Amino acid sequence: MKILVIKHGAFGDIVLAFPAFAAIRAAHPKARITLLTTKPYAGLLGKSPWFDRIEVDTKPEAWNLPGLLRLRRQLRGLDRVYDLQTSGRSSRYFALAGRPEWSGIAKGCALPHRDPNRDHIHTRERLAGQLRDAGIETLPVPDLSWLAGDTSGFNLPLDYAVLVPGAAPHRPEKRFPAEKFREVAAGLGLPVVVVGTAGEGDLARIIGGIDLTGRTDFFQLASVLRGAKLAIGNDTGPMHLAAAVGAHCISLFSAASDPALTAPRTPDGGWPTILRAANLQDLPVAQVLAALP
Repeated sequence: MKILVIKHGAFGDIVLAFPAFAAIRAAHPKARITLLTTKPYAGLLGKSPWFDRIEVDTKPEAWNLPGLLRLRRQLRGLDRVYDLQTSGRSSRYFALAGRPEWSGIAKGCALPHRDPNRDHIHTRERLAGQLRDAGIETLPVPDLSWLAGDTSGFNLPLDYAVLVPGAAPHRPEKRFPAEKFREVAAGLGLPVVVVGTAGEGDLARIIGGIDLTGRTDFFQLASVLRGAKLAIGNDTGPMHLAAAVGAHCISLFSAASDPALTAPRTPDGGWPTILRAANLQDLPVAQVLAALP
């Protein structure tokens, strides 16, 4: 049996789909399962136990005939497709694929997700409902032992907290101020490790501690987070990974996003500690410290 799973990103969405990936593999242990994803996540998910092959979706525009022909080749010859992206773009792939057995929201598909509230529930529950409508009853706790990297060069202390002060560059409203992160760091009673992209190094310099911004790949980041006593950060991808690998998390949300729809989730589907303020500039440091385990 040839199965295709479609899931693009962003990073937090990829992490939230880990249990769904594991459920599909468990339901089809002998199938040849291919993942169609975007380039940033091909290397990460190629190391997972869930897929036999990774294909990169270049998302060709309608005028890009060579790109569309390549995509058509990627989508043909399949017995079943699990469209976990369920976007307008991915739903259009149903026809391009020749209308195989399809789980998603494409019009006329054989295994539609019928929940009329699907756009108003958390990503995890939406994926669980979609798979349930396709005959897969439960989401397992995914084995993430494969998601580990070498951190020996980072000279990490035995006990430490991870701070995640960044967020998407075009979403500054999702950031708790770096100066307040510095105050949180001073009140933790633990050494702090700051993670993020290379472009977030200025935040790390304000906060202090061990600066790993721009120095970790996905695998090393997972190991750093797995070893932390706790992780505190904004609504951004690394916090999803922190929750997925079992770190105690405190996630900070502004009015820019709704944790009921997009919060990180623990491996068994539980919820981390969520702190909200309409404007994160107004979230008191004392409230963050009061939420410590």
